[in-house]
Amino acid sequence: MKKLNLPNKITVARIILGILILIILVLPWYSLGINFPTFAVGNIMIDLKYIIVGLFFIVASLSDFLDGYLARKNNMVTDFGKVADAIADKILVNGLLIILAYERMISIIIPVVIITRDIIVDSCKMVSGNHGKVVAASILGKIKTICMMLGLTLTLFSNLPFELINFPLADLFLIAAVILSVISGIEYYYHTKEFLFPKE
Repeated sequence: MKKLNLPNKITVARIILGILILIILVLPWYSLGINFPTFAVGNIMIDLKYIIVGLFFIVASLSDFLDGYLARKNNMVTDFGKVADAIADKILVNGLLIILAYERMISIIIPVVIITRDIIVDSCKMVSGNHGKVVAASILGKIKTICMMLGLTLTLFSNLPFELINFPLADLFLIAAVILSVISGIEYYYHTKEFLFPKE
């Protein structure tokens, strides 16, 4: 078995960090006798648990851009890296979306739309890949990812400091991410529909 190159090691580390984030959020700390302190910023209360998760999420998000940049720059793109990167993204983003929706920190519509879109896009990629065509990520898809990361980060930090002036920047980023997600999903469908519905 070949040793993992640096981008792949970063991706694996992101998978581990993503799992750790989910564990921190779902573990019943209160039942274990552990209570995270809360801090007041103005009239906004923020739980230390979300601060820790927010910091981990920032590191994981930055590593997502870093491993892709290094892989392309140094010609280190591998099949393992492609699969592991997709797994890392699903664990980190989709898992966090579901938990935040369950805790009513975001609308349930957001994970439903994002995850449904991901299933459709992944299916389109699989079909087009079987025909030897690779559909590259669009610029809208990349902007969507940035909006999603920023929106989730701000949500974990209770939308501070913007919440102090009642400006819902976290929600706006997440809404933009959902809209761009749908549009970029339609783009993927448009570029692969010839394989999905071949003419006889």
